[in-house]
Amino acid sequence: MSARITASIALVQDTFREAFARRIFWGFFGCSTALLLFLLFIMRIDVVAGSVAVVSIFGQTARATDARNFVPQAQSVIAMVLYFAGMALAVFASAGLISAVFEPGRIELLLSKPVSRTHLLLGRYVGNLLVVAANILYLVAGSWVIFGVKTGVWGAGFVLSSLFTTFIFAVLLALIALVGVLWESAAVAIMVTFAVMIITPILAQKQIIERLLSSEWSRDVVRILYNVLPKTSDISVIVRDVILGRAVESWMPVWSTAVFGVAVLGLALWRFERRSF
Repeated sequence: MSARITASIALVQDTFREAFARRIFWGFFGCSTALLLFLLFIMRIDVVAGSVAVVSIFGQTARATDARNFVPQAQSVIAMVLYFAGMALAVFASAGLISAVFEPGRIELLLSKPVSRTHLLLGRYVGNLLVVAANILYLVAGSWVIFGVKTGVWGAGFVLSSLFTTFIFAVLLALIALVGVLWESAAVAIMVTFAVMIITPILAQKQIIERLLSSEWSRDVVRILYNVLPKTSDISVIVRDVILGRAVESWMPVWSTAVFGVAVLGLALWRFERRSF
């Protein structure tokens, strides 16, 4: 057991070293720090008796009334930017980290180690996930502290949003791992993952799409795709509801997306076990 734990730590450390060497970690860290500095020094918030009196950005001022309404709204905007734009950057970076495992010469060296193929790919997957999760937590926790100090409002919903963002990235990373195992190409992994990210918000409007389609079989295709693929758009609505303190209507998008992620990661591990290099 101790040998497996040591090997797992070594695989995760190797992923972090490569992320540092490729400047991936520092790129994420720099973007997150820039946003935190913006919130800390450029945006000025004056709170009087529990109400936001003045919000000033780049010399422009706006007036608000209630700090407890203003802060969750501002945090939800940050969460949406992190959820969509941050996810796109993470996909770009992670595709290279996964496909690097299959480079000629490197894969033979890794397979010569006393580590199972499943252990090897899972170690790479977890290491990649932790690289992105560390930066997500840094940005969310930093923003949460800044807003809390400036306004005195310490809602927990914004911190919880980091878990949802990390979760949806873990699902997309499973897809990247599968494409990497099948085609050993970072470019193909990026294209497939972005295709899913583009299609799923469209499928979220399935009720409108079904009314526009003329045949029942085409409606069935839309329903099947919606139920099978990850529901990134629906989960973003859940993230916003959690931050704003609203009741979540349905958790189905979360558990069905989790099923997709587990199935895809399992398929990637199965195919990797049976590939010859």
